[in-house]
Amino acid sequence: MKKPQNDYTERSLTASLLLIAILVIVSFIPPVEVWGVELRRANILSEFIRFDRAQSTSSELAEAEVEAIEVDWEQIEEAVAEPLPDQVPVERHYRWVTADTLAPVNPLPWPDSLMRRPDPRVRIEDFDTLGQGLFDSLYSKLLTRRPVRIAFLGDSFVEGDILTADLREQLQLAFGGSGVGFAPMASPLTGFRRTVKTTSKGWTAHNIMQWPKSSEEVKRSFTVAGWVCCPVDGASTRWEGTTARERLDQCDGANLWFLSRRESRVEVVVNDSLRRTFTIEGDESLRRIEVCHEGLRTLECRILSGAEGFVGYGAQFFGRDGVVVDNYSVRSNNGRAIFWSSPSLNAQHQAQVPYDLVILQYGLNIMQQGVLGYSNYSRQIEQMVDYARRCFPGAAVLVMGVSERWVKGEEGYAPMDALPHMLRSQRSAAERSGAAFWSTGEAMQKLGGMDAFVRNGWAGKDYTHINYGGGRRIATALFEALYADLYAYWQRESEQRVRRQQEQPLLESGLIETELFTPSMQLIP
Repeated sequence: MKKPQNDYTERSLTASLLLIAILVIVSFIPPVEVWGVELRRANILSEFIRFDRAQSTSSELAEAEVEAIEVDWEQIEEAVAEPLPDQVPVERHYRWVTADTLAPVNPLPWPDSLMRRPDPRVRIEDFDTLGQGLFDSLYSKLLTRRPVRIAFLGDSFVEGDILTADLREQLQLAFGGSGVGFAPMASPLTGFRRTVKTTSKGWTAHNIMQWPKSSEEVKRSFTVAGWVCCPVDGASTRWEGTTARERLDQCDGANLWFLSRRESRVEVVVNDSLRRTFTIEGDESLRRIEVCHEGLRTLECRILSGAEGFVGYGAQFFGRDGVVVDNYSVRSNNGRAIFWSSPSLNAQHQAQVPYDLVILQYGLNIMQQGVLGYSNYSRQIEQMVDYARRCFPGAAVLVMGVSERWVKGEEGYAPMDALPHMLRSQRSAAERSGAAFWSTGEAMQKLGGMDAFVRNGWAGKDYTHINYGGGRRIATALFEALYADLYAYWQRESEQRVRRQQEQPLLESGLIETELFTPSMQLIP
């Protein structure tokens, strides 16, 4: 007789219901991180229930945590007002012209015609309410090929000359110039930079983000360049141009920037063949050795003696005319480090080799998912603009809105909800301070957004940092915005020039005076 088969239907149903109950409970467990890897929430009810981290944290607008900054503006004004180079006995500027063929370049005449380009994706908003016309001065120099110097202050977003390499190239191709601009004396990141090859030995490099823990001597030595390099006797650095972008393999000259608090001897080598030794008198002033050599491909600096009290900053490579773009990027910097730089040293730099434009690219290290309030940071940006103006008088200031950033959620990566709020705070800070504003985030969105950047290989899989491919796209968008404003300025100026030329014969004939002051007119006593 057959044994009756067991019926497991009821038992299977019970097990299934128990499994569903467990999965429902697991769905409410927030994402966890294991050994640095974030595990996603297992939500089988994702079609019915969605978890928003920002909303779960707070239903109100969270304010970004920004440490308050106390700035002594009177002390800064006193530091900036120190004697200029030609008013002090010590020599600050040493010049080495290697050949007589390096003749000065005269400015070009005003262009009668200018090529019009397509409208930019995002325009520059100039909030200048004082009528200073600093951008007009910048555009006038570009149009006539006079030297234009741009300081680009940023964070890891432009580290390694990302974005600035392509902005420099496009500006130099359009308006002249050559050379990679500033390259630090020594840095652990020099190998990451493609636009200049740097080989250094015998230096201890200090980053401005280490300022709170630095010695007093190092603290008072920082400039906006962000690096302070202290040598031993015999320390050396060699820079070599590359072909990573056009007009970088050679240029017309270089400035070596340094401090020599005690007497020192510095040897400079051009193209691995021409040598000259400079004896530097001890002083607290910012020093510069200017090397003028047409066809400069390599430059080497060696500290022969006097290393104690010597501080090396780096070399700035330039052409006789046209544009120089200096990349001053510092990783993890939200802009606050600018106040740790010496206003006196910054102003001395401006007195010797003035900047025409200062770009402030920050905010990526402040913006957070679910944090929608940035009023404190907005006030810090105003202070940064004010500080830049005091250190670099005569330079226009452009605030770059933060780049787009995506974060990982239950459904994969999605745009960070804080972006429009951060952009709004940066724009309002620029408006209140009378600076200019350009939105990187909006430009990226019009290029397809961070998702398109990652898919096209223009950004990293962290959905935060762009690479050289992404830098080229954003640099092109910024160049288009600058060019559009320059073209509008050229149109206005050209119309006024034509009007003045038409009125000149009439003014010279004296007819206007005759008509205005006829014999029948009498002066009222």
